[in-house]
Amino acid sequence: MKNIAVIGAGTMGNGIAHVFAQSGYKVQLIDISQESLQKGMATITKNLDRMLAKGKITEADKSRTLKNIATYTDLSKGVSTAQLVVEAATEQRDIKLGLFKELDAITDANTILATNTSSISITQIASVTAKPENVIGMHFMNPVPIMNLVEIIRGYNTSDETTKTVMELAKKLGKTPTEVNDYPGFVANRILMPMINEAIETVYHGVAGVEEIDTVMKLGMAHPMGPLQLADFIGLDVCLSILNVMYDGFKNPKYAPCPLLVNMVMAKKLGVKSGEGFYDYTVSKKAEKVAAQFN
Repeated sequence: MKNIAVIGAGTMGNGIAHVFAQSGYKVQLIDISQESLQKGMATITKNLDRMLAKGKITEADKSRTLKNIATYTDLSKGVSTAQLVVEAATEQRDIKLGLFKELDAITDANTILATNTSSISITQIASVTAKPENVIGMHFMNPVPIMNLVEIIRGYNTSDETTKTVMELAKKLGKTPTEVNDYPGFVANRILMPMINEAIETVYHGVAGVEEIDTVMKLGMAHPMGPLQLADFIGLDVCLSILNVMYDGFKNPKYAPCPLLVNMVMAKKLGVKSGEGFYDYTVSKKAEKVAAQFN
């Protein structure tokens, strides 16, 4: 396997493209917007520069990685030579189903179609294709270049051969693939999202403030990042989407999203990506914090 197509140049997509390209694969990075592709490539370059500054890669490694990535806005052209397609589009069921239906029609019969979905049923995604045995979940963790785990999720019809190929491929990327079953939220988010939701409930009911809750979890539970800061980092809209998938899938009220989370997403307070969530990430607020250190 030499040619990999990655659909989506956002946070997850550009990270996935980065690790494949750095591992020597030819990558076709695809997005509907040229602007998104430019931003994705800028992020990859910035992350490579950070690795270079830390002595983890050489200038030649950086140059080779960037040369391994080609960008496309045309889906058909982008996947034409791909032996594996990794979809990393928005975490919306209808978007993913539409993409996989189209991919099924324009890719070779032997092409493996993987999705980076963090919660949506692999079996359902595979159901819109004529080759469900080739469809699999390949859920990378954020930030992709740093995090070692990849959840490998088999759909009902995913073949042993497809699973073995993807497991071995993840190992070649220096990742640790872990096979899990196809249930809403899989393992990582089935455990993580209720914890984040409970942290939001704790704010909602006035038990403690945002920073206080995160401090308790960081110092008391040895978490590297508090759950509310992590929610901002993931994206509150993504957290809400995953909780809704689990709530719809299990019909269990413990997965029902907190009203505060729903309201924040409706108000477009999505976390880091929007500049404000449980914390303020705007330039002015950062400037205030820096100034406060000298007063």
